Amino acid sequence: MSATAIAAPKPLFAHRMSRIKIVLSWIGVTLLAFPLSGLFAWTVGGHVDGVGSALINGALAGAGIGLVQWAFLRRDLGIGPVWIPATTVALAAGLSIGAAAVGYETGASQLVTMGAISGAAVGLAQGVLLRSRFSLWHVWIVAMPVLFGLGWFVTEAAGIDVAKQWPVFGASGCVVFGLLGGLVLMSGKRTDSSSA
Repeated sequence: MSATAIAAPKPLFAHRMSRIKIVLSWIGVTLLAFPLSGLFAWTVGGHVDGVGSALINGALAGAGIGLVQWAFLRRDLGIGPVWIPATTVALAAGLSIGAAAVGYETGASQLVTMGAISGAAVGLAQGVLLRSRFSLWHVWIVAMPVLFGLGWFVTEAAGIDVAKQWPVFGASGCVVFGLLGGLVLMSGKRTDSSSA
């Protein structure tokens, strides 16, 4: 039996950012991606009040969110551009199922439920892509439904006009989503296969 050197996982963003900068940067990524992508999707697809509009809104918002997230994560995690279509399809499916499950209602509990379903789809799709690259990929999968639901709860509590049936939560929810998601990124490490 030969001895094989096993490299320890490297910290994420090891040479570029401090831990606090990772969190602040992820808040910035989220503040850029979600509101702009959501507004564009809503402008094209209209109110999320049916399966068709949910699919269009989810796909367009997911594509924008996936693009901005991928641009941030690709260097340090070696994530390929497949992150973009995975996020696109996941948010389109998750939003369609979630919005239909709550009857397209926009009360706080309905938005949290819709967000959790949307986040579950996105978390699963992204977590699969992170599996061989990021030590906390499983935490990412579990965190996304919670963070999407929380993002909607904060947005509704902040007094945003959620009756317009937006595809994703607003800037106030983004701060919470970005902070908590950034803490997951800060705490994880690159796995060996992504550092090769």
